[in-house]
Amino acid sequence: MTNKMEVGVFIPIGNNGWLLSTTSPQYKPSFELNKTVTQSADKYGFDFALSMIKLRGFGGKSEFWEYNLESFTLMAGLAAVTERIKIFATAPTLIFPPAMVARMAATIDSIAPGRFGINLITGWQKAEYDQMGLWPGDSHYKDRYNVLAEYATVLRELLDTGRSDFKGKYYQMEDCLVRPNAAGVKLICAGSSDEGLAFTAKYADYAFALGKGVNTPTAFAPVNKRLEAAVAKTGRDVGSYLLMMVIADETDEKAMAKWQLYRDGEDKDATKWLANQAAPNVQGGANTNTTQLAAAESAVNLNMGTLVGSYESVARMLDEVAAVPGTSGVLLTFDDFVAGVENFGKRIQPLMKCRQHVKVSA
Repeated sequence: MTNKMEVGVFIPIGNNGWLLSTTSPQYKPSFELNKTVTQSADKYGFDFALSMIKLRGFGGKSEFWEYNLESFTLMAGLAAVTERIKIFATAPTLIFPPAMVARMAATIDSIAPGRFGINLITGWQKAEYDQMGLWPGDSHYKDRYNVLAEYATVLRELLDTGRSDFKGKYYQMEDCLVRPNAAGVKLICAGSSDEGLAFTAKYADYAFALGKGVNTPTAFAPVNKRLEAAVAKTGRDVGSYLLMMVIADETDEKAMAKWQLYRDGEDKDATKWLANQAAPNVQGGANTNTTQLAAAESAVNLNMGTLVGSYESVARMLDEVAAVPGTSGVLLTFDDFVAGVENFGKRIQPLMKCRQHVKVSA
């Protein structure tokens, strides 16, 4: 039996997507851009769309991620103009109290019933929060998953029952009410450290991990095994989703030429800023997403797993991803999102064995 694999799009909420380059497509984020991308994904049977939250960029000539929309308000708008696709917003837990996130979730769930979910982040880039006077101190690097565990407990209670009286070290609720509530809203965590996976196994419904390398589609397999071990301790059902970039063209040679062009234009000031911001977080270990994102090897694509090739080659490699035990889906970024989603729907997906079940809208 051929594996079925879900596919999502990591929509371009920040300028220039996920390429720290002056020679990659240059653009600012807008509702219209993200609407075009998400409606196209909806049309081609993508399973979900997810937006990050970034509060300060990395600078450089490309002003990388200096322009960003806000996740919940963007996804509320997209929820209203889509039909089938699931919509996930990211909650910056150092800024939004769990009761407010639960209320925003209930609001978006009323726009798109049963289609909304929340990605929880601990916050690792000090400059994002320092600029607003909201950084809790460097102790956050070691405390962050303890804080997030209490946050997720309160949030889950409010989502499922509309009430919380939780009393913890970091959060104390006093008969907190959120009605209407949004029972069943799914939670995501993108931590790949042992601590992050332990949290995900206990509190989240989906785990997101970074792919690794260029055209090495199965290099992420050890993360699935580590998640499997963590889930074995909690007995919960947690899906594993892989973040990967797709750079595709008519031939392998044309696609590789684009990839080389982007690498030649690496915004070194921006990648240096990223490395400096990630440095204090090293205590999380070599398995953290932050450590991988900021590594020097190829920070031009944030060191995420990247599939470069013809439409046929990319389809084959994505089928290899689907065949890795424990894989539930992929979350895709593209060098050019509008063309990328369109080409995926028309040229790549029809060739994928793991997507033969997908129905495309007229």
